[in-house]
Amino acid sequence: MSVQTVDASDALARLHQFSAVIDARSESEYAHDRLPGAVNWPSLRDDERARVGTLYKQVNPFEARKLGAALVARNIASHIEREAMDKPKGWQPLIYCWRGGQRSGALALVLGQIGFRVTLIEGGYKAFRQAMREDLPKQAERLRYRVLCGPTGSGKTRLLHALRDAGAQVLDLEDLASHRASVLGLIPGRPQPSQKRFEMLVWETLRGFDPARPVYVEAESKKVGNCTLPDALIGAMRASPCVRVELPDDERVALLLEDYPFFVTDPDFFGQRLDTLVALRGHAVIDGWRALIAAGQTETVVRELLARHYDPGYAASTRRNFAQFDQALPAPLADRSARALARAATAILQSDGSAVSAD
Repeated sequence: MSVQTVDASDALARLHQFSAVIDARSESEYAHDRLPGAVNWPSLRDDERARVGTLYKQVNPFEARKLGAALVARNIASHIEREAMDKPKGWQPLIYCWRGGQRSGALALVLGQIGFRVTLIEGGYKAFRQAMREDLPKQAERLRYRVLCGPTGSGKTRLLHALRDAGAQVLDLEDLASHRASVLGLIPGRPQPSQKRFEMLVWETLRGFDPARPVYVEAESKKVGNCTLPDALIGAMRASPCVRVELPDDERVALLLEDYPFFVTDPDFFGQRLDTLVALRGHAVIDGWRALIAAGQTETVVRELLARHYDPGYAASTRRNFAQFDQALPAPLADRSARALARAATAILQSDGSAVSAD
């Protein structure tokens, strides 16, 4: 049998060395958060865990363990038949469950008996997450950031993507958080990840960056929707050089209507999102905006949102939170076109001495 155990810090450092990372927890635990690149081989599925737990409480632990063993054995056999029959003898999986106990141990035992070189994480997911959280500040602080600042609708996210297309290192926090980072930023049909999942995604992204090259990131508050940014990352961002993105107002309105299609296609949902602003703007203003939406004047509402909600106090707030905003590199966009964004991205990279060769 070839099964070894490593502590979480060692597993974290060696993650890229394993042939596969296998999560032996249930589907819901896996969905809530998981190690980078992990695949799910549940030793017990959610409904099975519930059955075993009920038997444990209502009958006795011995009967529950018998049922659990039968279910685990059946699931492991299924996983091997489905996933392991084509694996060579040198295949080296890293396996974990919640605390590195019976669920991962049972799977590791069988795979090890086959002859695979199996590694278990001591302490399981819980220990790995702790090691990741301790490492996350180090990953955040080893990098140099360039922060894209600009009022709502100025094209910061699109410019970030243009920078990525030009070969720059980009940290897209809104994509990781599945949220556009404003009160109206909920993305219909795309739920946000758990806080634990968000932190793991941020850590995974940061550790892949080259510290010799800058990382471009959009200015954010401490929260992107319901996801809170790690303190070390937000601190590093707020101390970093800024790029000031500028776009004419008419283009900003058009961009927002494109980027938030539900403003037009789902007026009821748009109206519901506006209700979250009642405490700030009052019922009269929100009712007026909802009436305009019902009358098909969505563009007017977007203009008023910019003028009355988003833009007032923007510069003061950004200057207060981002120490180098007054020295920001201007990045004026003539319009929202892909060509204008590509030009701006090239100019930013050239000014930063990090332009990527076309070769």
